[in-house]
Amino acid sequence: MTTVEEATRLVLSTVRSLPVERLPLPDALGRILREAVTADRDFPPFNRVAMDGIALSYAAVAQGQTQFEVVGMQFAGQSPTPLTNPATTLEIMTGAMLPPGADTVVRYEDVDIAEHTDGRRVATVRVLPPKAGHNVHVQASDRHQGDVLLPEGTLLGPAEVAVAATVGATHLVVAQRPHVAVVSTGDELVELDQAPLPYQIRRSNSYMLQAAVWQAGGRAERFHFNDDPEALRQGLPPLLHQYDAVLLSGGVSMGKADFLPAALAEAGVEQLFHGVQQRPGKPFWFGQHPQGAVVFALPGNPVSTFVNYCRYAAPWLRAVQQPTLPQLEATYAVLAADFTFNPPVTHFLLVSLHSTSDGRLLATPERAHGSGDLASLLPSSGFLELPAAQSVFPAGTVLPVWRFR
Repeated sequence: MTTVEEATRLVLSTVRSLPVERLPLPDALGRILREAVTADRDFPPFNRVAMDGIALSYAAVAQGQTQFEVVGMQFAGQSPTPLTNPATTLEIMTGAMLPPGADTVVRYEDVDIAEHTDGRRVATVRVLPPKAGHNVHVQASDRHQGDVLLPEGTLLGPAEVAVAATVGATHLVVAQRPHVAVVSTGDELVELDQAPLPYQIRRSNSYMLQAAVWQAGGRAERFHFNDDPEALRQGLPPLLHQYDAVLLSGGVSMGKADFLPAALAEAGVEQLFHGVQQRPGKPFWFGQHPQGAVVFALPGNPVSTFVNYCRYAAPWLRAVQQPTLPQLEATYAVLAADFTFNPPVTHFLLVSLHSTSDGRLLATPERAHGSGDLASLLPSSGFLELPAAQSVFPAGTVLPVWRFR
């Protein structure tokens, strides 16, 4: 049986970068950048005033001058007026370009401005600036023209959109969304708007997987096949050629109605593994069609389905959009209570997560009644990965956690 580590390697070995598309900037939010964005000019592009106050020459202050005649006012967005006389000053506002002849800004709070009877306005500096350049955001002190601001592989959030806007990037080149078919299988499943009979349940797994794919940046459509070899024989091949990935739920264990492995083989999908040394989710089947989709055939119990999605499918979906990402994106948490698990397999333990005042992320085991307990996902935040080589896990053990919340 395949180990978790080998299953991870095989899943990620199928990652191929998706094609790219060029989108208007507002439509690129949440997408993965596939062409770097560079600075079209220095950041800031000029010596920028960082406080409302007066602009003056520090040399005059250093020589003991504290009173300066106010000869004008400059707002942000105005062309600067040169300060030719070091005995004078300009009132100046935050965001304005520092005028030639000035190198320092003294904020209003440290200045008194008086109106004289002859109409002159004189500023008296009460708190002397400590050095030249005080309250000035120096040109190119953040970034230089040509610097890479947003490298390829960046997930575009609001801050990234703002940076792209400030360099005039009206369009961005991003990865196409992975197109995923989500397939539920089983005669016992009915649609949401149907009242299930006592021996039936609604198709919750397909909605869970569809939502998870959209959350991971993909786009997903749902399908359903009953436990019928002919239905699988007819229905699977079109999905394998029309989608980047197929996520199936159910029909991959050892039951008499588990027809999926045979149907996938008949459709030309190469099996890379079937069965992983883990709990829950051991019957997980994975393969790839030579000219088509990658196939994640997940066991049907909802917690098993979700474990395998979070541990294998979600990293694959991110990697095809963002090939510069590290292969694994687990964070680490501290086990909050002693835990024992005896079978020699990797165990994915449902935990709730919270941070402590000393900066630790604590993982508290949550009660779950087996892999069919869908409601156990509600108070939980992720799966703590307990290695197969260990059975006793004392409180304080640091372990990888696969977060879904």
